[in-house]
Amino acid sequence: MAATIGPRIPRKDDANYNLHFRMINEQQVEDISIDFFYKPHTITLLTVTVLSLMYFAFTRDDEHTDNNLRVGLLVVVSFFLVISILAFPNGPFVRPHPAIWRMVFGLSVLYFLFLVFLIFLNWDQVKTLMYWLDPNLRYAKREADIMEYAVNCTVITWERILSHFDIFAFGHFGGWAMKALLIRSYGLCWTISITWELTELFFMHLLPNFAECWWDQVILDILLCNGGGIWLGMTVCRFLEMRTYRWASIKEIHTTTGKIKRAVLQFTPASWTFVRWFDPKSSFQRLAGIYLFMILWQLTELNTFFLKHIFVFQASHPLSWCRILLIGVITAPTVRQYYAYLTDTQCKRVGTQCWVFGAIAFLEALACVKFGHDLFSKTQIRYVLLWLLCLVRKDKLKMHCFDFLAAHSVVLVRYGLTSCTY
Repeated sequence: MAATIGPRIPRKDDANYNLHFRMINEQQVEDISIDFFYKPHTITLLTVTVLSLMYFAFTRDDEHTDNNLRVGLLVVVSFFLVISILAFPNGPFVRPHPAIWRMVFGLSVLYFLFLVFLIFLNWDQVKTLMYWLDPNLRYAKREADIMEYAVNCTVITWERILSHFDIFAFGHFGGWAMKALLIRSYGLCWTISITWELTELFFMHLLPNFAECWWDQVILDILLCNGGGIWLGMTVCRFLEMRTYRWASIKEIHTTTGKIKRAVLQFTPASWTFVRWFDPKSSFQRLAGIYLFMILWQLTELNTFFLKHIFVFQASHPLSWCRILLIGVITAPTVRQYYAYLTDTQCKRVGTQCWVFGAIAFLEALACVKFGHDLFSKTQIRYVLLWLLCLVRKDKLKMHCFDFLAAHSVVLVRYGLTSCTY
C-alpha cells in the first residue's frame, strides 16, 4: 500500500531554526525613530526610476558606440542595485541602514556573475574587454618586471627602512586594523598574520614580489604593520564591547548639536557581540570550520596578487583597489554570518552573503588558474603541500597557546608577563 502523502509536520525546533537564520541573514531594525526612512516607498521608487530612464533615453547623445555601452552597463548596475534594495535580505547588520547592506549584497552578486561570465571567455577576449575598460592597460607592465625584490638584504639603513613606509604600508596597517575589527580575536588574527608571511614564502617561486628581506617581513610587516593594526583594531573592539548601548530617538533630542551627534552615531554599531572563536571544548567540526576560514582568507589574499600579476595591472589601478574595497565591504557580513554558523548549534546553514563570498573566492582562483596556465605550470607541488600542512600546524599551535593565555590570564597579568586579553 502506498504511503499517504500529507503536509509535513513541523518539528519542535523549526521556529528556533528560522529565527536564528533570520537573525544572521535578515536582521530587523528595532526601535525605529524616523519611520519615513524605513518604509518601502516602492511606488515612489518605481516612478522615479522609470521617469529617470525615460529622460536619459530621449535626451542623451547616442552617437558614440563605446559611450553607449559604458552608460548602458552603468544604468544596468544602478537598476540592479535598486532591485537589490527592494528584494534582497538585509544581512546581519542594520547600521547605517539595511538598504546599504542590500546594495552591498547586490554588488557581490553582480561581481559573482561577472566572474562566471569571465571564465567562459578566451584570453584574447579578456584582453579586449580590459582594453575597452581602460585603453592604457595596453601599456601596463607587471611590477615584477620593473622592480627588484629582496636585494642587498644585509644593507640596513634608516633611509632604506623609512623608504618602506609608503602609502601601501599605511594601507597594510589600516587593513589589519579593519581585519581585527571583523575577526575580534588576537589568536586568529596573529595566526592569519604569521601564516600569510609563510604563504608568501611558499608562493615566492610563482610571484617574485613575495620575495622580501627578513627584516622587512618580520619587523616591518609582522610586528609593526600587522601587529600595530591588530592592536588598534582590538583596542577599538574592547572599547565597543564595554560600551553601554542605549539609543535615543533623534526626535527626543532637542538641541542641534545633539541631533548632529546622533546622526553621526548612526554610522556606529547598534550593538556589539562578544566573539570567541576558540573554545577548549570545541568539536572537530568547529576546528575544521576555523581551518576552512583561514584557508578561504588566505585564498582571497592570494587572489589579489595573482589577479594583478596574470591580468597585468598595477596595484594602484582602479581594477585593483576597487576590488579590494568591494571584498573588504563584503567581508564584514560574511564573517558575522560564518561565525554564527560555526558557533550556534541552532544555525544549520550559512547566510546568503557568506555563500556568495565563498563562491567569489573560488571563482577568482579558477579564473587565475585558467588564464595563468603558464604561470601555474611552474608550481612546485611540495611547496603547496607544505603550505597546507603549515596552516594546520599553526592553527593548532595558536589555538593551544591562546587557550593557555585565556585560562591563565589573571596570573600572567599579575606577574607582568602579558597584558593582552583573550
